[in-house]
Amino acid sequence: MTRALFSGRVFHGYRRLPCWRISSAYRVLNVYTARQASSTSTIGSANVSSLETGHITLEDNEGLVFVNNIFPRKLQWLLQLGPLNGTHSYEKALKRINRPQLAASDPLHIIRRVLPQDLDIDVKDVIPRFREGGAFVKYARKSEATDAEIEASIKEHLEKNPIRPWFNPFQQATVAHVQGRPWIEDLYRIPSPRIRVEFHPATPEGSATELTTEVLYSVFRRYGKLRYIEQQPPDSKVTPRYALVEFARPSNAVTAKNCVHGFTIPPEGGEGKSGTRVKIKYERKIRLSMIKDWLLSHPRLVIPAVAALIAAITVTIFDPIRTFFIKMKIKATLQIEENKFLQWVRYQVSKANIYFRQSKPDVRGLSAIWEDRHNDIEQLNSWLTESAETFIVIHGPRGSGKRELVLDRTLKDNKYKLIIDCKQIQDAKGDTAKIARAASQVGYRPVFSWMNSISSFIDLAAQGMIGTKAGFSETLDAQLSNIWQNTAVALKSITLEHRKKTDPDAQLSDEEYLEAHPEVRPVVVIDNYLHNNPEATSVVYDKITEWAAGLATGNIAHVIFLTTDVSFAKPLSKALPNTVFRTISLGDCSLEVGRKFVLNHLEHEARNKNKDTRHEEDLAELDSCIGVLGGRLTDLEFMAHRIEAGETPRGAVTRIVEQSASEILKMFILNPESESQKWTHQQAWHLIKTLARSKDGSVPYNHVIQSDLFKSNSQALRELEQAELISIVTVNGSPERVRAGRPVYQAVFKRLTENKALSSRLDMEVLSQLISKENKSIGKYEEELLLLGKLPKQPRELTGRIQWLLQKVYNSQNKIAKYEAESAALQKMLQSEH
Repeated sequence: MTRALFSGRVFHGYRRLPCWRISSAYRVLNVYTARQASSTSTIGSANVSSLETGHITLEDNEGLVFVNNIFPRKLQWLLQLGPLNGTHSYEKALKRINRPQLAASDPLHIIRRVLPQDLDIDVKDVIPRFREGGAFVKYARKSEATDAEIEASIKEHLEKNPIRPWFNPFQQATVAHVQGRPWIEDLYRIPSPRIRVEFHPATPEGSATELTTEVLYSVFRRYGKLRYIEQQPPDSKVTPRYALVEFARPSNAVTAKNCVHGFTIPPEGGEGKSGTRVKIKYERKIRLSMIKDWLLSHPRLVIPAVAALIAAITVTIFDPIRTFFIKMKIKATLQIEENKFLQWVRYQVSKANIYFRQSKPDVRGLSAIWEDRHNDIEQLNSWLTESAETFIVIHGPRGSGKRELVLDRTLKDNKYKLIIDCKQIQDAKGDTAKIARAASQVGYRPVFSWMNSISSFIDLAAQGMIGTKAGFSETLDAQLSNIWQNTAVALKSITLEHRKKTDPDAQLSDEEYLEAHPEVRPVVVIDNYLHNNPEATSVVYDKITEWAAGLATGNIAHVIFLTTDVSFAKPLSKALPNTVFRTISLGDCSLEVGRKFVLNHLEHEARNKNKDTRHEEDLAELDSCIGVLGGRLTDLEFMAHRIEAGETPRGAVTRIVEQSASEILKMFILNPESESQKWTHQQAWHLIKTLARSKDGSVPYNHVIQSDLFKSNSQALRELEQAELISIVTVNGSPERVRAGRPVYQAVFKRLTENKALSSRLDMEVLSQLISKENKSIGKYEEELLLLGKLPKQPRELTGRIQWLLQKVYNSQNKIAKYEAESAALQKMLQSEH
């Protein structure tokens, strides 16, 4: 069939058919498919392609040349794709790319241009090698011309008529005579400039001899410039023996591999008895397996390097995105206020009596409170316009209106403000939840908090493998540092983005500009600072304090802390040791202001519900009720709501007192004591009973710490103040008196002590603790007396010590007798009542 293909008329020196008939015939023979080639050999009765046999069969008068640089080798990955899985589809794709006037699109078209027109040969077959960028041309010699003369004629023709492929116009098509027995395969092998030449015996009974560098050079230099020839190490046990030959170009290595593979070097050239047959395959300069082996064998270097690379990518890609989202959150309120369309919609809707929060009147009746605290508001506004470092602390008990004072009054018209609620972060369970809460507070996203758990497992595995942590997982400390650092960058960018080159102070640096213009700095409000953290040792608060100190010292933003903790100075002084904090202490309002607050609240609610305002005689007992509640805003507002619901002021106060009594019993008296708790139920009850008996609602601080329950544990008093059972009044920084934590607690304490059964039972517990304490003291005294009594002689100098110990034992025993008598009386009273 192959002979019939070229049995037509002769055209320019060799027989050929019209292009359409040639292409049709080759499609019949499946020349362009990956699984069959047109070269056939007879095995039995079946026709088998050269691709299936792996070799090209040549007759005595036939020869073989390899034409290179006619197909793009680097596009061979297309053959692995599903739609192009086969040479047939690959050639179709080439035909769509190529144009006949620019470059050849099929093997026969290329061969027509490669072979001279006067060459007297009969082309028998063309076997394209798309993976290697060339094709084998099988021909039959019609004259006495040798293969060397035919090769020389083709090369001379290509020098005069060079063929430059469309995919690489800087290289020309080349041709070389095939001396060996090439291996036709369709394995996925990428051509490389380096080839591996293996030495095999020419006959089964013979032996192979390793070729010298000189012999290898003479064999391969004709195919292109050589870089080097590397012989196999003499002590290597790898067989068969081999040598590495590297060409300057991959195309030269392709030609050498296809022309020399299977070539037998005679004994006079190979120094073997029967000659040496060489087999060639491509050798990758850098093997993927070598890289994999190196990575797996050097985990101490690779794992930290990968961790550093991931961190670098994260900083490069995600940090600008996160900073952008933080800026959007800080500027969100401003954007809404400045949007003309939203302002128009708000105006239209407001005409339909639908009110937004921004246009709501004073629902809570706080106008009276703001009038009373006008000086504090003015002072806070003055601090925010000063050029010095602004580190402000607003301190006061819960319900004193700290948040409303700062956000609703002082910062009402401020353009940029960021509010961070420490309570939400601190109350989150686990590091992952804390990271997510902190990120949501400032708009930091994307945040991969869930990756922290997975990274921890990777770090644990790395630690078991290399002995140290790889650094994949980041601690809560590191994650919070990233969040606050990005927030600081966003705050500074917002402050500086309004600078213009035409400004009078355009020559100032960024730091000088920030210091000179305090009015443009954003305000960071840190609410609930030191919430649920009596010892102030939390990582969350440490990082927030450190970050806030950096904002203040760098003049990036004004920082305002809102806290109920009386020990706020300790963690803040640690972050800014040489800075004096500007502090505003908010206490309870006066009774007159509290009365105005309640009346304003009731009048507003009455107007909203179209009710008549209560007459003055209906509120005759209001003054006495406010006197019980004091000036705590939360309690006054709760009373106003109860009055509005129909209760009398006396009934509302009674409900507040009952509710507060239940809370105190649950939190300080009846709850189980924990190991972290620094105070006891007996100490809490002692304070409740002592304050209930006081005439002015306070007792001297020194009297409390001199009592038997607090004499050796004055820290418990501070802990109870932190829990808001009591408050300690200081004068010039020194504690002077102890009061109830809230004004209404004074009435609550009296109600609790009026419960005889509860009071007697708790008094018995106090006496029991005091008796136990005195017994422990007596035990210590007796141990020392026993030690002194064991001395052989009683020195005169120990007489005073012995008398002091005996007096201590006597006094403690008298106290025990007194406590036991009181306890017996209380026990008798309880038995008589029940």
